[in-house]
Amino acid sequence: MSLFITSLNSGSNGNCYYVGNSNEAVLVDVGISCKEVEKRMARLQLSLDKVKAIFISHEHSDHIKGLEVLSKKYALPVYITSSTLYSSRLNLTDHLVKTFKGYDPIVIGNLIVRAFPKRHDASDPYSFIVEGNGVKVGVLTDIGSVCEHVAQNFKQCHAAFLEANYDDDLLDDGSYPFYLKKRIRSDHGHLSNRQALDLFVNHKPEFMSHVILSHLSKDNNCPILVKDLFSKHAKNTKVHVASRLEETEIFHITENGIVENSIESKSILQTTLF
Repeated sequence: MSLFITSLNSGSNGNCYYVGNSNEAVLVDVGISCKEVEKRMARLQLSLDKVKAIFISHEHSDHIKGLEVLSKKYALPVYITSSTLYSSRLNLTDHLVKTFKGYDPIVIGNLIVRAFPKRHDASDPYSFIVEGNGVKVGVLTDIGSVCEHVAQNFKQCHAAFLEANYDDDLLDDGSYPFYLKKRIRSDHGHLSNRQALDLFVNHKPEFMSHVILSHLSKDNNCPILVKDLFSKHAKNTKVHVASRLEETEIFHITENGIVENSIESKSILQTTLF
């Protein structure tokens, strides 16, 4: 029993995350163009026909840039709160707009998606847990500080896209103006490497097989630095870093954290996802 996940892009230039089973999938945020979504999924041999819905975390442009075109072109329902829709000024097709409330289960085929509130400087921000086949995957980015909602949901995840936006020293020594550094560090800004690591160390369940460090700052972080930092504490959890320039590989997430062998995994991908 498994889910398949990938980051199509992750960073201030655009965010888009894929979670699916063998029959259907959802996207969390579409902060890159429709064309780029198509190109990256094609390179991974993932079919857009399997995408059944899009979930929007908040209205910032790096999370909604390609949403209008993708939703209209493929007639994809968009799950978005009323406040986020209003603040986004998106022109979405009315019958494709679906509102949601925190913790209400949303059934997409054999997937269940639950949103939970977080702290971020947006009108009504949420993160998501996508569940299917006994597996839970979290998409936890754009988090100013770790609240109880974030901690409790992280504890449930077999895999998670987890924000590690900046290194404190790199931010201090960087060229950003003071007001922007203050905004990034605020309780409604972004998670630092150390804040993300504290969440990881203190709340990671034993069964978490993968953490994909996400939304790294181009100027205030270093993929090698943050991967090394997490790897020291990862134990049996595999640590990956999502790119701001391209898609990641497809990660096969199972309930027990074990893929029997690479041949079996490849066979599953070829016969169910492509």
